[in-house]
Amino acid sequence: MLRAKPNGFFSWKFTIFDEADRNIAGIDIRWVREAGEVRLNGRTHRIYRERLLRGAFVLEEDGKELARAEKPSALLRSFVVRHNSREFLLQAASPVVRTFVLSENGRPIGTIKPEHALTRKALIDLPTGMALPVRIFVAWLVFVLWKRDE
Repeated sequence: MLRAKPNGFFSWKFTIFDEADRNIAGIDIRWVREAGEVRLNGRTHRIYRERLLRGAFVLEEDGKELARAEKPSALLRSFVVRHNSREFLLQAASPVVRTFVLSENGRPIGTIKPEHALTRKALIDLPTGMALPVRIFVAWLVFVLWKRDE
């Protein structure tokens, strides 16, 4: 399980920690166009939106697409995430909570949730078989939705 901690009280930049509480990555959510980046192992993974204010979110490393996420509906807090010919559904556990569930073929395989009700610190429990940059990208998507709700 990974943990995310905002870098400051009002910050939408996060530090990601592994199970041993080691700092392994940084996430930056930019205000403009809901873009950002993930810094992991000395590499920067770019996250961007294909079109202004709509379109898929793309995770890219060195110009190569690693994953993409599309909102099936503007009204729902959910994304369809595609990575390596696999398709996942990331959706809010219910309309009123900040917990998100990642499912594959209708079966829950992971969650991203706040440590407690009044924080942006998060617990990221996603399958270790999913590439680490993609797991962090999925968490980034949740943080974008939290930011929109705030």
